[in-house]
Amino acid sequence: MTTTNDNKSKPRKVKTTSKRESGAKQSIARTLILDAAEKLIREEGYAAVSTRRVAKDAGLKAPLVHYYFATTDDLFLAVFRRAVEEQLEKLDDAGSSEQSLQTIWSYYKNADQTALALEFMALANHRKAIRSEIAQYTERARQRRAEVLARHMAIDSIQPGCSAAGLAVLMIGVARTLVMEQGLGITLGHDDANAFVEWWLERLQKPSD
Repeated sequence: MTTTNDNKSKPRKVKTTSKRESGAKQSIARTLILDAAEKLIREEGYAAVSTRRVAKDAGLKAPLVHYYFATTDDLFLAVFRRAVEEQLEKLDDAGSSEQSLQTIWSYYKNADQTALALEFMALANHRKAIRSEIAQYTERARQRRAEVLARHMAIDSIQPGCSAAGLAVLMIGVARTLVMEQGLGITLGHDDANAFVEWWLERLQKPSD
């Protein structure tokens, strides 16, 4: 009497994962890591960032952080680049609206953006390995900011020291001061400073915008 082996006659079903599914999962994990690191930097400062802490906040295992970012500096740079690109996209949107210079000014006064920017400035001063890259990326970002501002500035209103790049520096500097001091409960002179900036921007605005 002969018997047959049913297991041999039936092909085994192997669960496969497509490259698209694998890529999507990797993208989600990487985004979770960046989100967790950025939140830590904003709320507790860059010194709070560690592989273990980021992994815990992201709900992932620590080795996965190293899989995407070999060093903490690599993670810092990835967070910085992503934040700058997102800010520039929002700036482009603000620059396309009516009263664009005033809209851009309001955008510069964003508290989360300011907190993140200040932490990266401090980081650049203490981490020489990534200082130059942060500086170079900031320069490129400032050039783009200046280009957005230039599209909405009346040429005949530009005075010495008031180029688009110079205006970007002044707006960022005043906005960050206002945000930092408000966080400390300091408000003396803020309303006057804000009113002056808005008056000045109105004079610089193209009549057709």
